[in-house]
Amino acid sequence: MRTAYKNDLTMDPSGFVLLADYVPQIVQEIRYYSTYNFIGERIDGYEEPCALLTVEAARALKAVSSELIVQGYRLKVFDAYRPACAVKHFVLWGIEDQDIRMKPYFYPELEKQELFARGYIAKQSSHSRGSAVDLTLLDMKSGKELDMGGPFDLFSEVSHPDYRGISAEQYDNRMILRRAMLRNGFQPIDCEWWHFVLANEPYPDTYFNFPVSSAYLKR
Repeated sequence: MRTAYKNDLTMDPSGFVLLADYVPQIVQEIRYYSTYNFIGERIDGYEEPCALLTVEAARALKAVSSELIVQGYRLKVFDAYRPACAVKHFVLWGIEDQDIRMKPYFYPELEKQELFARGYIAKQSSHSRGSAVDLTLLDMKSGKELDMGGPFDLFSEVSHPDYRGISAEQYDNRMILRRAMLRNGFQPIDCEWWHFVLANEPYPDTYFNFPVSSAYLKR
């Protein structure tokens, strides 16, 4: 992941697509449109429960999906493009809001102020550049998520991809996802097994702020 930012911010969605148009087999559970997330309310900028990505990231994820379907798995996406206003919502919640109602579910071992220092929440997110995705795998036979040893957005050492305090099967499940993503041009991060960014992302220095909405793409 690149760390040098020009801090450009734009509302132009012309390089983005609906992920479902490129990967129709994908399952979507857009958590930040719902109230089941670490804040406990719908996040600013999420006007529709759909995943948007840059064209390049969507194409790469299609290749991931095709590879994994042969192995009996489907992709399930929790988040993709995230507008900058959503990140601002996270930051203001972390600094000003005293509400900790979702602490038992998402950060039981930490105080909310620690979530930034430990890298679980970024003040400037790769998701806002449009080529990052949070996802897991579904078993096509059972229709259930693979057991990854910890759920999406659990802010804990358990969520580190290389954490070995889980079962061999849970670790292997993480590696199935990780290997497929790496083979198709995505890079992981060290604190979340579910998070990947396209290595050759098309907008490495640009952050977007248009809403998550299929209607906005058609304007």
